[in-house]
Order: sequence, then C-alpha cells, then structure tokens
Amino acid sequence: MTGLRRLKHLCLIGLLSKVAVGITATVIFMDTKVQAQETVKKKQAKSGYDYLEKPTRRIQDDDFANPGFFFVEAGSELWRKTVGVTEKSCAYCHGEAAKTMREAATRYPAWNSVLGRVINLEQRINHCRVRHMKARPLTYESDELLSLTTWVRHQSRGMPVKVDISGLAAPAFSRGKAFWFRPRGLFDVSCSQCHDDKAGLRLRAEIVSEGQTNGFPAYKLKWQKIGSSHRQFRRCNQLARSIPYAFGSQTYVDLELFLAWRGRGLKIETPAVRP
Repeated sequence: MTGLRRLKHLCLIGLLSKVAVGITATVIFMDTKVQAQETVKKKQAKSGYDYLEKPTRRIQDDDFANPGFFFVEAGSELWRKTVGVTEKSCAYCHGEAAKTMREAATRYPAWNSVLGRVINLEQRINHCRVRHMKARPLTYESDELLSLTTWVRHQSRGMPVKVDISGLAAPAFSRGKAFWFRPRGLFDVSCSQCHDDKAGLRLRAEIVSEGQTNGFPAYKLKWQKIGSSHRQFRRCNQLARSIPYAFGSQTYVDLELFLAWRGRGLKIETPAVRP
C-alpha cells in the first residue's frame, strides 16, 4: 500500500470511528431518556419543598418569618369585607373559612356547570363576586385576588390534593396533559423535559423541581411577592422563548388541572416559599 493510499485508508477508518461513536452516544442518550421517562411514571410525586435549600425551608416552616402570611392576613380581612350592590361579604354566605373552606382548595380546578368549563379557585372567587355579590371581578394577579385565593387555599393546608378529572372535566385534563408534553418556543422544549427528565438537577444556581403546584399561591424570593401558578407558567414559557398565555386563560387552567392531578396526594402548603 502506497503512502497516499495508506493515508486515505487511515482517514476513512477515523471518519467511520467518529460516526460510530456518534451513533453509539445517540443510542445511549435515547435509552437513558426512555428509562428516565419510565421512572417518572412510577415514582411518587415530590413537592417543590423537597428541592429547597435548608435556609428557604426554614422560612416556609416558620409562619412568623414566612412573608406569604402578609397575604393570608390581608385575605382574612377581605373575606369579611362587604362589597357590591348586595353589600355582602364572603363570610356572609360561607361563614368561618376555617370550617367551610377546609377542603375547598383540594378540589380545584374543577368543572363549573354554570360557566360550562373547568375553572380554578381564582375564577371561582370572581364568579361568586359577580353572581352572588353583584360586585366587580378582581383583576387576575392583583393583590386583592391573590390575598383572597391565598386565604382560602390556606384553610386546606396539610390536606391532600384530590382533583376530579372524570366526566365533563376530562377534555380539559387531556388538553393540559398535551400542553405539558408538547415542545414549544425557540428552544423547542416541553415542560416535561425540564420537570420530569431533569428534576433534581441544577439550572445555574437553582435546583429544577417537578413543577408541582400544591404550594401556590407561593411567595417567590426572586419576585419578592406572592404569585399564582399562572405567573409561574408564564415565566417558564418566557424561559423557553415561547409567547406566554394570558393570566386566567383556559390553556393555563387546563394545565393547572393536569398538574394538580399529577401531584395528587401532595399536601397543600399555601403559602409556600420558593426560590
């Protein structure tokens, strides 16, 4: 074999070796991904609390130090405040929230026969205000609506999530599930690729959680404020370089229903504290 032919032969072997290594690496990666997805289906759901650093856990565990309780207190005042043409308060119809709202948050989002769609707790509060109190609906993500929602959900703290996805709620659940697994945005990533496949790993300084919603409305340290799950959905969409949907959109309500089902059995932590 001449020197030139030998050089060509070695180059061909090197090229084939690189291709082979590339194929092997791809197969290994795909196998790992499949195994990860199978593990996700089998493992028990974990709250975002389980992924917190110890200092953040201590803030949530101490009701006095937890800044989310400012919204709990504000919500308790709004619960007793008379509004609207009827000059009634939430307490006028529902009485002591600690008793009547004890399990309310565990069931939402839920099908509403009057509105003919699945709604979340924020929308239920506004539905009551408009229909029964003849008052204006509160703006989504406003301090008033966040406070009332936090107050109501706080009554269910420690109780397991148990949403109903059967019957008329089934289509909304299916849409929410499809949204979770569908890649989107300039990065072409799905919610599942981060919060199923990469849960427990670090994204820069932050540990990726499973994306559970049992703690919302939650006080986010980066926001220095309490926020709804829809605000978190919008942030995730923006991180994926995807156009976010509006607060209270049916798309996000459907996703919220799927996530509540995905985290069924987890205890409500509102107001949780998150990074």
